[in-house]
Amino acid sequence: MAAAASAPAEVPAYFVCPISLQLMRDPVTLPSGISYDRAAIARWLAAPAHRTCPVTRQPLEPGMELTPNHTLRRLIHSWAASVSPGSAVDEEVAALRSVSRDEIASILSEATAAQVGALRKLRELAVECEDSRAMLASQDGVFDVLSRVLTGDSACSTAREEAVGVLASLWIPEQELVGVVARHSNLAESLTAVLRSSNLQLRTQVVKLVRTLANAAVPGLVIGPDAEFLAEVVRVVSDRISTRATKASLHALAALCPYGRNRVKIVGAGSVPALVELLLVEPERRVCELALAVLDRVCTCAEGRAELVAHAAGVAVVGKKVLRVSEAASERAVRVLRSVARHAATPAVLQEMAQCGVVGKLCLALRSEQCGVKTKEKAHEVLKLHSRVWRASPCLSPNFLALYPS
Repeated sequence: MAAAASAPAEVPAYFVCPISLQLMRDPVTLPSGISYDRAAIARWLAAPAHRTCPVTRQPLEPGMELTPNHTLRRLIHSWAASVSPGSAVDEEVAALRSVSRDEIASILSEATAAQVGALRKLRELAVECEDSRAMLASQDGVFDVLSRVLTGDSACSTAREEAVGVLASLWIPEQELVGVVARHSNLAESLTAVLRSSNLQLRTQVVKLVRTLANAAVPGLVIGPDAEFLAEVVRVVSDRISTRATKASLHALAALCPYGRNRVKIVGAGSVPALVELLLVEPERRVCELALAVLDRVCTCAEGRAELVAHAAGVAVVGKKVLRVSEAASERAVRVLRSVARHAATPAVLQEMAQCGVVGKLCLALRSEQCGVKTKEKAHEVLKLHSRVWRASPCLSPNFLALYPS
């Protein structure tokens, strides 16, 4: 009995990361259902050759989200609290404690000089666990330091990449964002340079940061987007690095569209062909909705509509998404078609809308329970607007004539 009582504590097998074989600090779960320590699986997925779950060998999508396993994390911390000091696993248990403010301040002072090692430590803290990430984000001056590294002339490319990785991992308060951007006017130029990197994971982090900037503050203050910058964001959509990168880029473009001449700039950056090509490959539901949302916004300007109707598959692919993806996608698609019908309805465009099935889809939308009232109103507006032209088309069924008799 005494021998059993004095036996050293052992880490339960299900608390151990299958990769590092160490006690997990921030467990996350893959779509395969297997949990890993966040830092270990992040390193595994960063390698181009590693596109499978390490345990099950199930293929994984590049850039996918890692789902925090909060239940397992609570169990690990509860177990760690029960382990007595001086036990065999005491050192591993001690590693679970949150980093202190003094430690972060010390690392931050080194990062001020753009030391790559210190920046790498900050990035490891940012991805380590929620407690460390929150502690780091609350540290005074952290956003200024990282922005200074990112925009400074003396920092090397590796230091800039590490700074982007930290910034992309943190939640940045809106007031901090506005202040940082006001003090670092060349932020867009620096982000453009990093976006040209061949590192796919880094480009994903940059567009995630751009999305944060665009959503949190007035874009004119934040980045004052120029042609080169927007072209690089659009290129992330065209390259289809990963679903996460594509979503972040689309969110950023959608957030930038409503302001000033940004819509014209975004069209000039090649966004419309990129969005049409993205819709042609049948993306997942949320990506499709976001792509149509951006297309809806850029088509409120003449340049956007001209680009859409000039693309051989532009009008057809938008019409194809009506009643095919979701109610939100149908609404956006009908809005795009309304913009075209009201402001770019040449005889050739109207003929194309009849021949490729767009008019038929709008007729179906009027009678479908999958469409809301506003979507039906817009579809009716389009059909009524050009009913005289479409009535003579042999491509339409008698249903159209029943809806819109002469």
